Amino acid sequence: MICWKEKTILLGVTGGIAAYKAAQLCSDLVKTGAKVHVLMSANATQFVSPLTFETLTGNKAAVDTFDRNFQWNVAHVSLAKRADVCMVVPATANIIAKMAVGLADDMLSTTLLAAGCPKIVAPAMNTGMYENPVTMRNIQTLKELGIAVVEPETGRLACADTGKGKLAREEALFHALEVALTKEKDLTGCRILITAGPTCEALDPVRYLTNHSTGKMGYALAKAAQLRGARVTLVTGPTVLEPPMGVETVPIFSANQMFDAVTSRQTSQDIIIKAAAVADYRPASEAEDKIKKSEGEMELKLARNPDILAWLGEHKPAGQVLCGFSMETRDLIENSRQKLIRKHADMMVANNLKVQGAGFGVDTNVATILTKNRAEVLPQMEKSQLADVILDRALEFLKVKKK
Repeated sequence: MICWKEKTILLGVTGGIAAYKAAQLCSDLVKTGAKVHVLMSANATQFVSPLTFETLTGNKAAVDTFDRNFQWNVAHVSLAKRADVCMVVPATANIIAKMAVGLADDMLSTTLLAAGCPKIVAPAMNTGMYENPVTMRNIQTLKELGIAVVEPETGRLACADTGKGKLAREEALFHALEVALTKEKDLTGCRILITAGPTCEALDPVRYLTNHSTGKMGYALAKAAQLRGARVTLVTGPTVLEPPMGVETVPIFSANQMFDAVTSRQTSQDIIIKAAAVADYRPASEAEDKIKKSEGEMELKLARNPDILAWLGEHKPAGQVLCGFSMETRDLIENSRQKLIRKHADMMVANNLKVQGAGFGVDTNVATILTKNRAEVLPQMEKSQLADVILDRALEFLKVKKK
């Protein structure tokens, strides 16, 4: 989990019409608690005033390399040393060309050249300029130099043309920053499958049986694993959450659909984490038409759904790590440990629905991580924090199994 308050971000703004979008990004970055310093090209000041960014950040916007009003000695070097990440939004064809060949003729380009931190560019320009072979070559050069490129979108441009060249959405920009700021890429090359959310079991074309799961824990796990370098597949029941960027998302509806989605991908995974709340039962039959209300009581016959975790435990390949989740309302440790053993899992993340700060629909959890020989009781924490703890423990298991 990134602690934004400890981060210093250099936001480079260049002379394109999308410069106005950089102001919103700047504002949202400041809200995270990050320290934001804005560097502008001279042309950028024709689109947005430096005062705008100074008001948003509380820091002087740097434009002139020789501005003596800065408190730091050799300002571009001082800023470069402070930065945890540099992002250029929007990145014009001009700044991309400068970065590709190492030109440094203004405050922004000299600071970028001096900075040793991760760098990100978000191109935004006319389609013809973007698709020009020279620009394509320069972008490829940046990638080869280790500079991340947030691809522009396709749409109507300021020049009234339609094509590729629109600045990427802010969600994509934030994701690029999160990837750059996640120093530990200890899951690089690791394939992880995560399940999340509820399953829904149809009674008729109108109604279904489900549970209160929102998918927050599973989605937090998927995001954390992707930021740490893993190749992540998220098999998810219906939720209102946006799937994490950079994650292969497989939407399902019922427990049977989740069983098929998981088991068909099982053998290619290094780690499987079953965070979904899968229905144990489904209506024995699904009515073709809406069931009409009638006098008296109604009885509903239920059939067992496949036990996905048990199947995975029984068919676990050598070297694979299997982690399940256990939600209880009583006898947490005893019931969860029995589940761990019965289903041949390596880990079980247990929580009690009745404990404050745990359960469905909240951003926190109070969990105990069980293994065959250990019960690690964790304090209440954000689900995003718990996700990293779970991944840490799964990685420890994986290293032992790979020896």
